[in-house]
Amino acid sequence: AFRRETELFVGNQLREDASLLEMLSADYTYVNQRLADHYGIPNVYGNRFRRVSVDGLERGGLLGQGSVMTVTSYPNRTSPVLRGKWVLENLLGAPPPEPPPNIPALEEERAGEPLSLRQAMAQHRENPACSVCHAPMDPIGFSLQNYDAIGSWRDLNEAGSPVDASGILPDGAGFNGRAGLRDMLLDRPGDFVGTVAEKLLMYALGRDTEYYDTPVVRKIVRDSAGNDYRWSSIILGIVKSRPFYMRRSDS
Repeated sequence: AFRRETELFVGNQLREDASLLEMLSADYTYVNQRLADHYGIPNVYGNRFRRVSVDGLERGGLLGQGSVMTVTSYPNRTSPVLRGKWVLENLLGAPPPEPPPNIPALEEERAGEPLSLRQAMAQHRENPACSVCHAPMDPIGFSLQNYDAIGSWRDLNEAGSPVDASGILPDGAGFNGRAGLRDMLLDRPGDFVGTVAEKLLMYALGRDTEYYDTPVVRKIVRDSAGNDYRWSSIILGIVKSRPFYMRRSDS
């Protein structure tokens, strides 16, 4: 059901030629009864998936979907690190560096007292080798802590204490919760649209992008801005680009 929700959502974006930003800002999703019960959405019955309006706070857009929350969690708990890494890689195009070898595991207690996940992560970042990667990842991941490991909304974390979903990035930008993260991403449309455009270009070329493709991606984003970053603008920008026109074919 998680996968089908995302498939229907993205498919609708393409058919309606929506703005890419609606991937984050949408106030609707697709559910059947089972998924609606999981999300707490009333008055949905049967196995058929249908489009439903949501509040845009707990649900709506990719950041409110159980598929994303589940693949960025461990089997037994959430992971702010995995979620932050996913957002950096897939929405902002800024993947963190690979962790250095022999990184110590998270300490779950200090002086015999159990630590919350946020406290354990703060202690982990005290290691300079760890702080470089975790400084941008952790605040983003913690903003999504209202979702448990299978995407249910919650107000209390695994330890039974209120969820603290606030975060501050290294550049000083602060936000709170999923809505705050969404608004921050929407305030930087070029980053998100550029990441999607780059991934689509990679798919179209059948290869990774190189440094000399960067001006092409930037031009596609600039040209699409006047058309509200619609899917058609991005796709046409790719097929009209020099890398696509000059691509090699093995067929």
